[in-house]
Amino acid sequence: MGQPESREHRASEQSELPPGQRLQRGWPVTHYGPVPKFKPDRWEFRVFGATADGDKHCWNHQEFSALPFSSVVADLHCVTKFSMLGAEWGGVLVRDVVALAPPAPHVTHVMVWAEYGFSSNLRIDDFTAERALFATHKGGELLTAEHGFPLRLVVPQLYAWKGPKWVRGIEYMTADRRGFWEERGYHNIGDPWKEQRYSYQEEPGDGPEL
Repeated sequence: MGQPESREHRASEQSELPPGQRLQRGWPVTHYGPVPKFKPDRWEFRVFGATADGDKHCWNHQEFSALPFSSVVADLHCVTKFSMLGAEWGGVLVRDVVALAPPAPHVTHVMVWAEYGFSSNLRIDDFTAERALFATHKGGELLTAEHGFPLRLVVPQLYAWKGPKWVRGIEYMTADRRGFWEERGYHNIGDPWKEQRYSYQEEPGDGPEL
């Protein structure tokens, strides 16, 4: 039988949690709406909007799967107050996609688009952070459909809703606008260390100009 966790070990783990979060051992399934059926012959990943060359860039599933594979170790913090620490994610670094389809110099934000028209807006610096990843794997295994297969965005420094499941593309934007959950009362930035959960907590400059 395993030994019970020491008080010191539990305290160390808790110290890594953002305020208001609790440690989660498993990985609950949380999402809005049905799980889409993956159809590889129809799947396409698009980069569009204010691209540097003005063109739309597209990859089919086979082409996207052939992009360089990277692994990162990163936490996942859900706004419902659970956190997973030290998860191993595998997939394509956001920076590698951005290098292949760069934004125009005046781009400030991106809108990440997923199945069923779901969307999430991010500042360009958050989107291109070092460990931001288009994940296909967790713990060395393919994601399940319920957890976002074939592709989900992982942005470790933000709440998990900022990293949608079933991602299909990104839109470069020269001004901010709110995504799906942001239009429904969630914070426009979503920094878990500042506990930015809801739009009523926003300060001037946190959201799009009216």
